[in-house]
Amino acid sequence: MPAYVIVNTRVSDPIRIQTYRDLAEQSVKQFGGHYLVRGGFMRVLEGPYHPERMVLLEFPTVERAQAWYASAAYAEAKQAREGIAEFEMVLVEGLL
Repeated sequence: MPAYVIVNTRVSDPIRIQTYRDLAEQSVKQFGGHYLVRGGFMRVLEGPYHPERMVLLEFPTVERAQAWYASAAYAEAKQAREGIAEFEMVLVEGLL
């Protein structure tokens, strides 16, 4: 069953975040994931939630998504974003 990682990001250094993006993209691919959304048009339709930049990742399973997040490859990406970005991430299992 597919799994999705929903991410809201706040970036304070758009130049330095590119290193994170490159490393994160490589790590996502290693675990069979891919990007469905990377920024772009966004409008809040209901509620007080005010995300800044949304990213949506799809993985083959919850287990693969969890393995990606816990991996050394993604740890390197997380280290690259320290001090220049804040992330909120949610892992959700999809339906067939």
